[in-house]
Amino acid sequence: MADPSSSSSSAPAPPPTLPDDWKTSGVQVIPSTQLDSNTPQTPGMTRAAAVNFARTGAQKLWAGTVQIHPNAKTGAHHHGHLESVIYVLKGKARMRWGEKLEFTAEAGEGDFIYVPPYVPHQEINAMADETLECVLMRSDSEAIAINLPDVEPVEKPETVHWVDPTHPHPDGGHTH
Repeated sequence: MADPSSSSSSAPAPPPTLPDDWKTSGVQVIPSTQLDSNTPQTPGMTRAAAVNFARTGAQKLWAGTVQIHPNAKTGAHHHGHLESVIYVLKGKARMRWGEKLEFTAEAGEGDFIYVPPYVPHQEINAMADETLECVLMRSDSEAIAINLPDVEPVEKPETVHWVDPTHPHPDGGHTH
């Protein structure tokens, strides 16, 4: 019988190096008044970094805020090899995506939006009277925003409802 106090081979390996000083190398709180807007921007929105390599030493993620003014929309863009997650704090976001921004979906307060790598997309504030406020997270500490000024959007995009296999379709139909 194996000794329960011995470590198992399936236990995760310890980090390669641990900080010498947990006080300065541990948890960091970034006050909302100290976000950095010196980050790649896309016309129609304001991004501000909270967590990235330069500010916190983050190796594998970027996090910050996004604001889009009432009735405003961004230019078409993508974020290269990065995955992005947007969390809607306030307002209503309308996302368009595809080679000609031919697909659309909306997200409201409390909703998450996932944007895969290299997907051309556009964020739109669907509200005429309030700023769209979101939290943005990316899968690397790089700040990549590749603007696509030559994308000509289709006039009437197709509405898409995301449905995973465990939830019913909004119109009552099945996903299969």
